[in-house]
Amino acid sequence: MQAFFLSTADRSLMQPIKTLSALAAALLLAALPAWAQTVRLTTTEGDIRIELDAQKAPKSVDNFVKYVKAGHYNGTIFHRVIDGFMIQGGGFTTKLEQRPTRPPIPLEAGNGLTNVRGSIAMARTANPNSATSQFFINVVDNPGLDAANARDGQGYAVFGHVVEGIEVVDKIRTKPTGAQGMHQNLPLTPVIITKAVVEPQK
Repeated sequence: MQAFFLSTADRSLMQPIKTLSALAAALLLAALPAWAQTVRLTTTEGDIRIELDAQKAPKSVDNFVKYVKAGHYNGTIFHRVIDGFMIQGGGFTTKLEQRPTRPPIPLEAGNGLTNVRGSIAMARTANPNSATSQFFINVVDNPGLDAANARDGQGYAVFGHVVEGIEVVDKIRTKPTGAQGMHQNLPLTPVIITKAVVEPQK
C-alpha cells in the first residue's frame, strides 16, 4: 500500500484552506436564526405563550422581560377587554389597585411589526413615550394602530406575537364586561394572570 505524505509546500497550501473552512463555519453559525425568547402567561382561562422580537423591538422586549422576571404580572388582571378589538392587562390587581412601574420607555412603533391578530403591543397614554408595564393582545387585525395609519401619526409598538394559546385569548375576549370606576370594559369575572415566566431558551 502506497503511503501519501504532505510536503512542506503542500502543508503551506493547506493553511489557507483551513482558515477558509473556519471562516465558512463561523458565517454559517451567524446565519442561523437565534432562538427566539418566549414568555408564558398562565391565566385563569389557560396559558398564552408569546414569542418576543428583540431584534425589531429591543427596548419593548427588554422592558417586558424585566417586568416578567420581577414578578410584576403575577396576580394582575386583564382589566380592559373589548371583543373585536383587543384585551389589555399588566397594570392592575384583582382589587383594581395599580402596581408601581418602572420609568416609561420610548415608542418603538414603525419597526416593521404590525398590529395583526395575535400580536402583543405596549399600551400607552396619549403621550407616545409613556408605555410602562401594560400591554395588549390584538384579537383582530387593527391596522389603525400601526404608525403608518394612526390618527396621531405615532401608533402602538408591537413587540411579539402569540404562538400558543390564541384560543385562550378568544375565551378572554368574549367575557361579559361592565363598568367599575375608571374601568369601562372590565370583565365581570376577573381574568387573572396567575404567573408569567420567561421560558428557558432551547
